[in-house]
Amino acid sequence: MPMDSDWMVWHRNPRRPQYIPPEGAVDAHCHIFGPEEVFPYSPERKYTPCTGSKDDLIALRDHLGLERNVIVQASCHGKNNDALLDGLRSAGELARGVAVVDDSITVEELQLMHEAGVRAVRFNFVRRLVDPKPQEHYQKIVDKIAPLGWHIIVYIEAEDFADQIPFLKSLPVTVVFDHMARPDISKGIDHPDFRQFMDLLADDKFWSKVSCPERLTTQGGSHMDYSDVVPFMKCVVDTYPDQVLWGTDWPHPNMKNHMPDDGQLLELIPLIADTAEKQQKLLVDNPMRLYWS
Repeated sequence: MPMDSDWMVWHRNPRRPQYIPPEGAVDAHCHIFGPEEVFPYSPERKYTPCTGSKDDLIALRDHLGLERNVIVQASCHGKNNDALLDGLRSAGELARGVAVVDDSITVEELQLMHEAGVRAVRFNFVRRLVDPKPQEHYQKIVDKIAPLGWHIIVYIEAEDFADQIPFLKSLPVTVVFDHMARPDISKGIDHPDFRQFMDLLADDKFWSKVSCPERLTTQGGSHMDYSDVVPFMKCVVDTYPDQVLWGTDWPHPNMKNHMPDDGQLLELIPLIADTAEKQQKLLVDNPMRLYWS
């Protein structure tokens, strides 16, 4: 099946970044799409992407000077994690995974995923991408993954954030927010919505990915530098340097106004983590502690 007519294909020739990441750096948020003839997309999907294969991902990793990946199951593949698991088995110790499952998953199936390198499951509350389930559904999953030492990745947007806080606080596992829970950048860094998010991170079971400025920016035109998002990212890193992760979000699903250059995204690192110590934590120490320890 062809990709959506308005689908934007990932950048085929990203620049080689001037910033050189520390040894062992991790892209802690990226995806694999297809190829569809090998790993069909879910019939329930809400978008049909272009292929972004495991080989394409590895090529980008090497081009950017990174060493490891955390591959997140994409919603277009639904609960069939075959493409993810294939990518993990090919990469060996250089990759870890985040799966998408439902509450019927068995402990035996989870154990097989663990052996392949999965260390978390993703709860997606973004309604334009999935149909969120009742809290009982997610609680049953947490009960099954907690004994494995796994954590939860939460994809949520700002307007739904406050409603989920009591449930997320109740969970007995680490919770990692994708993309700073997608704040509304136009409201400013001192808005109560963002301050509520920052206050939640005071509990060290909550982590945040400082990623996807291309999704959050209010800038337009062809020369975006994401300078409106950088202060938010830097605030999180400065305040909670031991609870942050970074990732490319390659191959950048559902971008509508522009396709980011992954080399440019990496060059933002010294702007949001302004010391070698912070960069080491963001790119190496934190992801290694969460996914490889």
